[in-house]
Amino acid sequence: MTHEIHAKTILIATQNKKKQAEMLEILKDVPGVLFRTTAHFPFLPEVEEDGKTFQENAIKKASTIAKACNTWAMADDSGLEIDALNGRPGIFSSRYAGPNATDAENIEKVLSELRNVPKARRTARFVCCVALAGPEQVFFTVKGCCEGIITEEPRGKRGFGYDPIFFVTDYHVTLAELSPSIKNNISHRAQALGLFKKKLASLVLR
Repeated sequence: MTHEIHAKTILIATQNKKKQAEMLEILKDVPGVLFRTTAHFPFLPEVEEDGKTFQENAIKKASTIAKACNTWAMADDSGLEIDALNGRPGIFSSRYAGPNATDAENIEKVLSELRNVPKARRTARFVCCVALAGPEQVFFTVKGCCEGIITEEPRGKRGFGYDPIFFVTDYHVTLAELSPSIKNNISHRAQALGLFKKKLASLVLR
């Protein structure tokens, strides 16, 4: 029986269970690192996402949690940027329809604002910024994007957030219609975490 040796423990600093699951799946093949979730750290401080960019919010979350838990922590901030809405909802994506808005309410608000906007002008992208921090410093940030078009109505039952209205042109379906294995290869979070794994390897192994 073999025991894997972990060089480093990293806390994934998000309370979103679906996001946790996605990140753990994408990061499952990283050698020498034990990824923990907030379930292992039940007394985490609340972090106000008051940054002006995805990067600022990711850095603040990772730094605050790393200091509170005295461990390395990674955090992401992500959202939807729609060209016809001048980049909205952007950093306010998760609370676009209000502080406690559901995914359905956020989607409804976006679709109402895009009513009568033609397909050619419904271009959008998902953006994800991931930061890695220790108790004393921020190690690095990475950014990933996924380009698409906003549909006129939700399609698909998979995923979460705005996935049902985000049409991926190369696959001719929305993110909510894609299998998790494909989504975890092409999404904004997958792009960011791919870069994250490369930077992390050089940091842990040096």
